[in-house]
Amino acid sequence: MPPDSAVAAPDRSIPWSLRGLFLSFFLSGFAIVGQITVVGKQVFDMTGRELDLGLLGLAEFLPVALLVPFSGAAADRFDRRHVYAISLGGELLCSLGLFVYISSDPTSVGPIFLLVGLFGVARSFASPSGQSLPIDLATSENLERVMALRSVAFQSGFIAGPVAMGFIFVADPALPYLAAVVALALAIPILLIIPRPNTRRLNTRGGMQALRDAREGLQFMRRQPVVFGAISLDLFAVLFGGIIALLPAIAEDRLGVGAVGLGWLRAATGIGAGTTALILSVRPVRRRVGRTLLTVIAIFGVMTIVIGLVDSYVIVFAALLVASSADSISVFIRSTLVPLATPEVMRGRVMAVERVFIGASNELGAAESGLTAAVFGLVGAILFGGVGTLAVVAIWWKWFPSLRDIDRFEEVRAKPS
Repeated sequence: MPPDSAVAAPDRSIPWSLRGLFLSFFLSGFAIVGQITVVGKQVFDMTGRELDLGLLGLAEFLPVALLVPFSGAAADRFDRRHVYAISLGGELLCSLGLFVYISSDPTSVGPIFLLVGLFGVARSFASPSGQSLPIDLATSENLERVMALRSVAFQSGFIAGPVAMGFIFVADPALPYLAAVVALALAIPILLIIPRPNTRRLNTRGGMQALRDAREGLQFMRRQPVVFGAISLDLFAVLFGGIIALLPAIAEDRLGVGAVGLGWLRAATGIGAGTTALILSVRPVRRRVGRTLLTVIAIFGVMTIVIGLVDSYVIVFAALLVASSADSISVFIRSTLVPLATPEVMRGRVMAVERVFIGASNELGAAESGLTAAVFGLVGAILFGGVGTLAVVAIWWKWFPSLRDIDRFEEVRAKPS
């Protein structure tokens, strides 16, 4: 028997409810990123314009920005499992629409943009509820491990999706969308059997109240330098450095590879991020959190510049691995800091506002990359993005000392209301 003074070790085990959630994240990541990869390939094959790759990102971003008052309020008012499941159902219908349209040997990209926009509507509701669920189900003892495993689940899907759909695209350009339908159909019932988290819900209703809810989320973020600094850092850094949308053009015009080669390039981002997330699940970042965040984003910027300067498939693949590994650490830190610093009752609204920022950095960043590629050329756009990312890091290092000087996550935990 241990002595009476012995203290029991904290329970960092992962319950089955979280394991089910992680499986749904994997299936969702498989479908979403795999589909994004082949949609970009499809559009570029049809038009040959880098600008259209950017406009795809814009089509997905606009619904996220317009619906943020309602998507965040929905995540705070209703059972987040159900909101997330219904949102995945909307994504499934859009994927099915893409399958039917691409099967008809289309000549116009208009319906593709429309369906991508509708997909963005579903994503706008999926993100705040899905991002909040791991925090809702985690305990203080296993929080850091849960957030790392959340990244592992998504990144595993980000690896498998593009690789699998690259091969499937060669067989038939329409079949990848059917694979996305199947993956999403498997993810939805898993969410419905996860036990409901014991979290508080808002009980207000009405459109005007939803707008007030969103304003409260923005006001909270603005009053919290750590939250505002972390989210805005991601916005501006990846806004400039977001070259993923240009991968179809990079693969074809600079590297001379087809759909399979493109799939592996897109998967490289998942391999680097997934491997890093797996390491973080065992050895998470616990000290010098703020400085680590800024440093890894600087590494991301440097790797972006490397990609712009070389035309070797191997070097580009390796640079994508390093950049995505750095980005994975950034995502781990930010996705832990932001919900941890946010009171539970406001978490959905803040996550919805964050989704707009993330959407701006990814989808709107894709539009920026497409536009700069149209103006400065493909290489010019990539180099502009990398240098811009490094400039953002330097500015945030100076402007947000409270973010830069965070040592441990526990320093920012919100007090119960």
